Amino acid sequence: FPGLGFSVLQSQDLTSTHPPPPPPDLITPCPFASLIPFCSPVKPVCLYLVCLLFLKLLTLLNVVPSLGRPTSLTTSVTPKAEQSVAYKDFIYFTVFEGNVRNVSEVSVEYLCSQPCVVNLEAVVSSEFRSSIPVYKKRWKNEKHLHTSRTQIVHVKFPSIMVYRDDYFIRHSISVSAVILRAWITHKYSGGDLNVKWEENLLHAVAKNYTLLKTVPPFERPFKDHQVCLEWNMDYIWNLRANKIPQCPLENDVVTLLGFLYASSGENTGIVKKFLRFHNRELEATRRQRIDYPVFTVSLWLYLLHYCKANLCGILYFVDSNEMYGTPSVFLTEEGHLHIQMHLVKGEDLAVKTKFTMPLKEWFRLDISFNGGQIVVTTSIGQDLESYHNQTISFREDFYYNDTAGYFIIGGSRYVAGIEGFFGPLKYYRLHTLHPTQIFNPLLEKQLAEQIKSYYERCAQVQEIVSMYTSTVQQGGGRQEACDLQNSYLDLKLRYGSPSTCRAFPWEKELKDQHPGLFQALLEMGLWTVPRNQNESVLEIGRRIFEKAVKRLSTVDGLHQISSVVPFLMDSSCCGYHKASYYLAVFYETGLNVPRDQLQGMLYSLVGGQGSERLSSMNLGYKHYQGIDNYPLDWELSYAYYSNIATKTPLDQHTLQGDQAYVETIRLKDDETLKVQTKEDGDVFMWLKHEATRGNAAAQQRLAQMLFWGQQGVAKNPEAAIEWYAKGALETEDPALIYDYAIVLFKGQGVKKNRRLALELMKKAASKGLHQAVNGLGWYYHKFKKNYAKAAKYWLKAEEMGNPDASYNLGVLYLDGIFPGVPERNQTLAGEYFHKAAQGGHIEGTLWCSLYYITGNLETFPRDPEKAVVWAKHVAEKNGYLGHVIRKGLNAYLEGSWHEALLYYVLAAETGIEVSQTNLAHICEERPDLAKRYLGVNCVWRYYNFSVFQIGAPSFAYLKMGDLYYYGHQNQSQDLELSVQMYAQAALDGDSQGFFNLALLIEEGAIIPHHILDFLEIDPTIHSNNISILQELYERCWSQSSEESFSPCSLAWLYLHLRLIWGAVLHSALIYFLGTFLLSVLIAWTVQYFQFVSASGSRPTPARSSSDPPAPTASPAVTPAADASAQDRPTVTNNAEPRE
Repeated sequence: FPGLGFSVLQSQDLTSTHPPPPPPDLITPCPFASLIPFCSPVKPVCLYLVCLLFLKLLTLLNVVPSLGRPTSLTTSVTPKAEQSVAYKDFIYFTVFEGNVRNVSEVSVEYLCSQPCVVNLEAVVSSEFRSSIPVYKKRWKNEKHLHTSRTQIVHVKFPSIMVYRDDYFIRHSISVSAVILRAWITHKYSGGDLNVKWEENLLHAVAKNYTLLKTVPPFERPFKDHQVCLEWNMDYIWNLRANKIPQCPLENDVVTLLGFLYASSGENTGIVKKFLRFHNRELEATRRQRIDYPVFTVSLWLYLLHYCKANLCGILYFVDSNEMYGTPSVFLTEEGHLHIQMHLVKGEDLAVKTKFTMPLKEWFRLDISFNGGQIVVTTSIGQDLESYHNQTISFREDFYYNDTAGYFIIGGSRYVAGIEGFFGPLKYYRLHTLHPTQIFNPLLEKQLAEQIKSYYERCAQVQEIVSMYTSTVQQGGGRQEACDLQNSYLDLKLRYGSPSTCRAFPWEKELKDQHPGLFQALLEMGLWTVPRNQNESVLEIGRRIFEKAVKRLSTVDGLHQISSVVPFLMDSSCCGYHKASYYLAVFYETGLNVPRDQLQGMLYSLVGGQGSERLSSMNLGYKHYQGIDNYPLDWELSYAYYSNIATKTPLDQHTLQGDQAYVETIRLKDDETLKVQTKEDGDVFMWLKHEATRGNAAAQQRLAQMLFWGQQGVAKNPEAAIEWYAKGALETEDPALIYDYAIVLFKGQGVKKNRRLALELMKKAASKGLHQAVNGLGWYYHKFKKNYAKAAKYWLKAEEMGNPDASYNLGVLYLDGIFPGVPERNQTLAGEYFHKAAQGGHIEGTLWCSLYYITGNLETFPRDPEKAVVWAKHVAEKNGYLGHVIRKGLNAYLEGSWHEALLYYVLAAETGIEVSQTNLAHICEERPDLAKRYLGVNCVWRYYNFSVFQIGAPSFAYLKMGDLYYYGHQNQSQDLELSVQMYAQAALDGDSQGFFNLALLIEEGAIIPHHILDFLEIDPTIHSNNISILQELYERCWSQSSEESFSPCSLAWLYLHLRLIWGAVLHSALIYFLGTFLLSVLIAWTVQYFQFVSASGSRPTPARSSSDPPAPTASPAVTPAADASAQDRPTVTNNAEPRE
C-alpha cells in the first residue's frame, strides 16, 4: 500500500531578493573600452553597463536554447586562455553553398607557425537537443609552416537533415541551428591527433566559426535512393507524399473535474489517468522533466469538517506499484495540508503547511511545483478576496512521471476522502503559474451558493434541535430523579403550584422562520432521544422524516407533498438524508411541486455527501448518461456507484434495516404478479404447509423468501434460520444442509457451533454440492490457515463451476499466499476475479470494475465506461433500493396509485431499468394521475431512459418506436429514430419489431442500408422492397411464439397472394375486386381464429404442480462478512439467490 514519507521539512515563507549593485571601487574595467567610443573612465557606471551589455550580446551568439533544468551551480567549461602568448596562426573558411546540403563544399584557409593539427566540426541543434556533432575531420600540417594554405573539404550531413520524408526516410528532423567551426592546435602543445575532441579544443591557438542556413523539412528535396519500389508500395507512398502533416491540437491543460463532486469522507473517489501527449514536442518536454517537475494544480473545495482520521485524501498520485507518487496532497486532523513527494532516490518526503484550510467556505487551492520549490495558495470566496500563501523549498530531486499510474480525487481503498465538496479542478502538466495567471472559475456559481446557504440554514436548525432537546431532557431528568428519591417533592408536585422550566431563548422571528420544526419538536417525545448531540439530532431528523412519509402514504399522499416539503427540509438539515433524496426527486421531476433543477441538484449533492444510497445512485446515473443538466463523466459516475457497490455486500449480510431483495418484476407480467405474496398470502401459506410436511424444496424456498425478503415477504432472518435448521436436520437435502452450516459458522440468529457446522459442510460436500466444497476451502483458509488445503478444495469447486471458488483463488494470488507461488500475481488474480464476476460474484465484479477504472493491469485496459457498468450492476442489488421497489410493487398490487407512483418515481430516478419501465407502465394506465402530479412527460421520459440501459427489454424499444412514429405530447415525429427502435427490438428477437419495419415499408418508408446491415439482411436485396418485405415477414413468422396463425404469418400469406394475383391478372378492375374479396376473406379468417382461441382458453392457477417453486441458490448467509475491510479482499462462500 502507498507509504507516507517520514522525513518532514518545516517550511519557511520565502521572499525573493535582488543582489545589490557592486560598489564603484569593485567595478571591473571593460576589456572592450577601446572599441566603444562613448565608454569613458569618467563614467564608471555607464562603462560597466555598456560593457555588460556587450558581453551579453557576445554570449548570446554562442548560446543554444536548452530545456535542461536550471541550477545555481556552474562548472567552468573552457579554461582561461594564456593572455601572455601571442600566435600568428589563423584559420578562415568559405562555404560555397550557404544552405545545408547533403555534401557542402567548404574552403579552409589557414596558417600554422608550428607543426599543427587542423580541426573541422559541424554541430547541430534542434528544438529539444543542442550541440550534437554530425561531422568531424582533422588533418596534420608539419611541413608547410608560416605559409597560408587552402584545402577544400566536402562536409557530408546526415540525410535526415537535408532531405524530405519519403518511404525510407521516415522522420526527418527540423534543425534550428548548424554551426561549422574550425580551430588549430599545435602538435607539441597538447593538440595531437590522439587527443580527444573536447580536450583538443581547449588547446586551440586559432579558431573560427560560421552559421549555415537551415532548410525547413518541407522545402527540402527528395533523395534519390537509387532503388525501385514495388508498384503497390509506390502507389501507397504517393497518396501521402505531398501531404504536410500537422501537429495534433493539444495543450498541457487538463480539466480533471468540471462539475461539483460530493465527497462523503469514505473510501471512494474519482480516478483519473493521464496519457502520453500525442504531440511529440510536448511529450519530449514531459519526459525531460521526470526528475524536475514543473506543473500547477488548481481546485475548488468546500470543507464541512477537518479530517477525522490521520489523513484524508484530496488529490494524490498512485504509481504502477500501488505506492504514493508526486504529488500527493492530503488534509490533516488540524486542517493543514500534508503534501508528499516521491524522490528520485526512491524515498518519500512530506511537508505540512503552516496555515489551515477554511471550513464551510468555498476556496480555491493552487499548488505549483517548479523543481524543488512548491508554492501553496488558498484564495477564499468566489471573488478570491483573501488568501494565504506559502513557499516551500527543497534541495531534493523529485521523481514525477504522471503517466506511470493514476490520480485519485478524494478517497480510495488506501485512504478516506475529505468531507465536503470538490469544485472545478484544473491540472497544468508542464507549466508553473502564479494564481493570477490561472483561469479556473467556479462555474456552477448558483449551485455553489445554494450549497453554502443550505449549510448555513442547517447549522441554525441543528442548533435549535440540539438546544431544544437538551432543555427538555434536563428538565425531565431532574423531575424523574426527584420523584424517585423525595416524597416531599411528590406531594408538592400534586398539590403545589405547577412546575416551570427554563424558557427557550428564541425570538419570535426565528420561530416564524421554522414553524413546522418547532411544532414537530413540541409533539415529539424527546426523553427517549439519545443524549449525544449528534445522535440526538440525527434521531429527530429520522422521526420528522417518518412523520412526513406517513402522510405521503395516505390515499391522496401526492396531494400532501407541498405541505410535507418543509418537514423534509428540516429532516435533511438534521443529517437524515433519505429526506434529501425525496426532495431531490420532487424538484427534479416536479412531483406536485414546481420543477426546479437547481434545487434538485442541491439535494442530490447533499444526499450524496451524506452517503445516502439512493442519492449516490441518482448522481451516478445522471453522470453516466449525461442527462438533466448533469455533464457526462464516467469517472465521476464511477465514484458514486462504487461507493454504494462496496456497501452492497455488507448490506446483504446485515440483518437489520429496511431492505428487500431486488427482483425483476414487471407490471406487464401478470403471471409473475400472481405469485407475489405476503406472510398471510395464499402462496406463502401453501409453501408453509408443504414445508411443515417435510418438503425440502418448500423449506428451502420459504427460508430464502424470509431471509432475503423475496416475493413480497418481509425480511425475517430469525424465522428463515428456523426453517434452514429444520430442513437440514430432518432431510438429506444438500442445499439445506449447506445453508444451515453457513448459519452456524457465522452465528447469525443462532449460537456459533463450528464443530457441527464443519460436520454438516462435509456432509453436503460429500453429496456433490459445489458450494459446500468451496465452503470447506473457506474453513481451512479462515480458521486453520492451511492455504494448501484451501487451494485444493477451491480448485475442485472451481472445476465444478463455483464462482466463489474462482474469487477465492484470486484472493490467494493477490495476497501472494498461493501454494508454490512465492509472490503476488495480480495478473492471475485479475483473471480469477473476472471469471468470478462472469458467474455473478459481487466482490469479483467490484475488483474488475476497479481494474477497468485504473487500467493498471495489462489484462484490464482502462475502460471507464465498462467500470461504471460493472459497479452499477452491483449497486443496483442494494437492499435499500429493493425495499423502495418492493413498497412500490405492494402499493400497485393493493391499488394504492398515489403510493405506487411515489415509490416507483423514487426508484426510477436511481437509474434501475425495471422501475423505469414499470413507472412508464403506470403512467400509461393512469395518464390522469401522471399529468396531474408529475412535471415531466412520464411515459416518454422513462421509456426513453430505459432503452439506453444495458439489456433493455424489447417492449421498451417498441414503445419508443411507437412514440417516435406517432409523436407524443410535445415531442415531434421522427421516422428515422422510430426505425432504429424497431430494428433494435427485432435484433433482440421480438417478432413485433420485424412486423413494424415491414409495415413502414408497406407505407412507403425507406429503411436505411445501415439498418438492414444491422439486421444482417443480404445486401443484394437492399434495393428491392418486395424482397425485403419477404425477408422481414419470414423472420417475423419464425420469431413469433404463437402456435396458431399470427399477424406475421397472415401478412406473409397476404404478400404472396398479392404477388401471385398481380402476376396473373392485369386488369385493374378485376385486380381491385379480387383484392377486396381476398381482404374480406382474410379478415374473416382472423376473427374466426381469435374467437376459437378465446373460447378455448380457461383461467389457470399460478402453479398447477403440487411442488413448490424450484429452489434458487442457497441463502447467502455467507462467511464473507470479513469483507468489510475495504483495503483488501477476503475469501467468500457466497451463494446469492438467483432470480
